[in-house]
Amino acid sequence: MTNTDSPYNSPSYRRYVLGMLTAAYAFNFIDRQLITILQESIKQDLALSDTQLGLLTGFAFAVFYVCAGIPIARWSDKGNRRNIIALAIGVWSFMTAISGACTSYIQMLLARIGVGIGESGGTPPAHSIISDIYPEQQRATALSIYSLGINIGVMFGFFLGGVINEFFGWRWAFVVVGAPGILMAIIIKMTIVEPPRGWSDPTPINQEKSFSLKDVIQLLASHPVLKQFLMGASIFSIGGYGAFNWLAPFFIRSHDLNTASLGLWLSLSIGLFGGIGTYLAGVITDKLGVFNKAWYLWIPALSGVLAAPLYVLILTTESTSLALWVNFIPSMLLATYIGPGVAVLHANVPAAMRATVSALFYFLINIIGLGLGPTLIGALSDYLTPSMGSDALSTAMLWIIPIATCWGGIHFYIAGTRLGKAS
Repeated sequence: MTNTDSPYNSPSYRRYVLGMLTAAYAFNFIDRQLITILQESIKQDLALSDTQLGLLTGFAFAVFYVCAGIPIARWSDKGNRRNIIALAIGVWSFMTAISGACTSYIQMLLARIGVGIGESGGTPPAHSIISDIYPEQQRATALSIYSLGINIGVMFGFFLGGVINEFFGWRWAFVVVGAPGILMAIIIKMTIVEPPRGWSDPTPINQEKSFSLKDVIQLLASHPVLKQFLMGASIFSIGGYGAFNWLAPFFIRSHDLNTASLGLWLSLSIGLFGGIGTYLAGVITDKLGVFNKAWYLWIPALSGVLAAPLYVLILTTESTSLALWVNFIPSMLLATYIGPGVAVLHANVPAAMRATVSALFYFLINIIGLGLGPTLIGALSDYLTPSMGSDALSTAMLWIIPIATCWGGIHFYIAGTRLGKAS
């Protein structure tokens, strides 16, 4: 529903809000991914195993991220989303900064739990706002632009973390990267106006209408398209998070790279090229979706199938330069499902469900993908180390990442086919 007095009638203000939410999401991923480039230094300093690292970067973060995410999303579907986002940024930024003061595994674990709780309040309300201010035919592009925050955050997280660690140590990297988020929280609180729910939808919605968590889960579980998409996203994310969290240790152990040079390479591949893939996925699917909505999920399906053999090459070649250069391509493919996928989710549920649906989406990809992917690779690496030595990690990644991306892509294809028939 429109409101002639709303600032959202101005396209420039909508772009400003989208830009600020994207910047906040970038801070989210800077703070989240920073630990991946630092984990070899942290491992040596705190005498940790690969299993402990996998729990630290994966399961411990993911469990509290998703457990806090659902009640916060329920709050977002009823409360002021702008205020929730500002509070969340302040919490995760503070917990990132104090990670630099940790002197034991337990302290670091608690700090990462704090980061996870804070970050759980960022994306679901942001998704809800974006779907309110952009109509359905522009939503995949808008949500893909928002998802660029992942790539921007990873790029700066890898680059800044690698350089600061090389010259000043891993502790200062957490402090320098975490502190600016406090300012971002204040700017969002002061400059973003909470939009009416369903502002861009073609028909007005009942502002008092609400849905229980059971209602949302039942809808997702019974919907033939959304169910297949969520299955695919859960499996695909095992490979995606497994690659994101273990590529840095892999290149350090198997190719003897230092964190400064590796941080630059990973910031370019996952950050720059990953951002290109994320943005193009939204633009292309919005354009092709006019002719057949199946393309919203067929493009991610193609990405998953193409990524699998490329990771086999990266993990098996002895050429460092070849592995680094080839990594640019799957980095473009790994996040292509998020913007188009969330657009499909939001197009098939009521506006008053959208934050909760996004939270459940992130619940699945984080508890399964982030929780299981890095932890499983770490545990398998520890198991294989006595027999395989320095090749244990690359072998563990080889057994998990290509299978997960290809398997997830198959579910995306099935979901897209059903979506096309229903449209």
